[in-house]
Amino acid sequence: MGILVFISERVISWVIRRASEEMFISGLDNNKTSPWNDVVNKRMFNNTKKGKYCDLSMEHKLLLKIQNDNLLPKGGGGDQPSLDHRVFLHFFMTQKKANVPKYIFRHMIKTLRESQTIKRSWIPYGRLI
Repeated sequence: MGILVFISERVISWVIRRASEEMFISGLDNNKTSPWNDVVNKRMFNNTKKGKYCDLSMEHKLLLKIQNDNLLPKGGGGDQPSLDHRVFLHFFMTQKKANVPKYIFRHMIKTLRESQTIKRSWIPYGRLI
């Protein structure tokens, strides 16, 4: 539509009325060697090994559904949550305060960058910085 929109963590924080100052875990790109694997797998699957979606309890499936549909939308097929999604869900399960605006903002940036590398036709303007 030709309207420039600037979204920042501060804007997301203001919109969802939540401070952007709590716990945030970054650098989760290397899933296999991350120490968070054991922590979140123990919480979600009661095992140190990564389980499958069908191994989740009904409560955890519901929380994952809410997260994927509302907070950190997940594109593509499969029900397997990424390590980012599992860590974020871990914070809710343990009732630890997470930096939700930062997670949402980082997820938006990651999704936008992925969509530009795939060169989808629905993004009419140039690349992100």
